[in-house]
Amino acid sequence: MSERPVLVFDSGIGGLTVLREARVLMPDRRFIYVADDAGFPYGDWEEDALKGHIVALFGKLLQRFRPEISVIACNTASTLVISALREAYPDQPFVGTVPAIKPAAERTRSGLVSVLATPGTVKRQYTRDLITRWAQQCHVRLVGSTQLARLSEIYMRDGFVDEAAVRAEIEPCFIERDGQRTDIVVLACTHYPFLVNRMRKLAPWPVDWLDPAEAIARRALALLPSSKGARMAGHQPDQAVFTSGATSFASERLMHGFGLTMAPGTSVAD
Repeated sequence: MSERPVLVFDSGIGGLTVLREARVLMPDRRFIYVADDAGFPYGDWEEDALKGHIVALFGKLLQRFRPEISVIACNTASTLVISALREAYPDQPFVGTVPAIKPAAERTRSGLVSVLATPGTVKRQYTRDLITRWAQQCHVRLVGSTQLARLSEIYMRDGFVDEAAVRAEIEPCFIERDGQRTDIVVLACTHYPFLVNRMRKLAPWPVDWLDPAEAIARRALALLPSSKGARMAGHQPDQAVFTSGATSFASERLMHGFGLTMAPGTSVAD
């Protein structure tokens, strides 16, 4: 049998947080990491155009890599296009990434929860439906950050970040109401965990920063057949694909740091 990989997809490098957890749970699997840097940031797209872009791109990715399962490690993409992907490619299992509102509602003691996300995820009806279904007993504040994904990319590539800019992006998450304070912040973008240590440092008080990466990886594992022996002798290495095909030295160094070899890009125009 040929070795079919697990494909992890994101608009940029944020999905590496999910890849990291998936490798722990599935050490015998081969992974393809796809960063759609040609389309980054997704928040700048009109919804219909973005949906068409991602669905068309996956036609290329599925044909090229034949993954056993595809993990959409991006809240913005998942809340917009996961249903369209399943409809367009019914033979391919997809695992999406959605804001961890249910576990946040279960864990909060103060009843004050903030969801830190991209503007696209914040405005999506899918996100509001999650609140209605799972968190009616809570006060949930939706915070749309326009800069954190970019700041995360800069930090991971260059090793530094403007702390004042990070503080400005997270400040709206922290509210006080009837003697209670926000005690959970849902990280509803896979980029954000890369900055979580800076966020802890800059936060006005301690909170639980809820990172869904492990839960996403566990869901992917549950949908796969046993991975024992999936990596065969002479297997191909894990690979990273940047859809622009034009990566920087810093990006390549980052991918190598995650044990990924660089592969040629895949664009919709290819």
